[in-house]
Amino acid sequence: MTESPLRTEPTAQERSSRAMSLASCTALILLCLLWELLLNGSWFWALKVLPLLPALPGLWRYRLYTYRWVALLVWVYATEGLVHLGSSAGAQRWLGLTEALLAVLLFSFVTLHIRQRLAAAKAAPAA
Repeated sequence: MTESPLRTEPTAQERSSRAMSLASCTALILLCLLWELLLNGSWFWALKVLPLLPALPGLWRYRLYTYRWVALLVWVYATEGLVHLGSSAGAQRWLGLTEALLAVLLFSFVTLHIRQRLAAAKAAPAA
């Protein structure tokens, strides 16, 4: 009876979903920072990106737990973007739309990665 080695290398699809998750998370962080620091001039409201910062190393290292909590947290940013879309005018409205779209993109890529990892774990032979 031969034992199959545990899978240690991510698949191409997992690498792709991780790259898109990292890119959309980084874009969301940069958008929120630039929005609050440059447009509003408020360092206090720029602190809203702090919950996303610990996610970057976890996403980079393929930590499934990080992907799961980011999928929950990202809806706070989507909601804020939708509130600005509906209640603000001018540039604030467009920034709110961009924030909501980036949040939905992040959720989509994180969820895709979770599904890929769980499918791979289910398909793996029992050790």
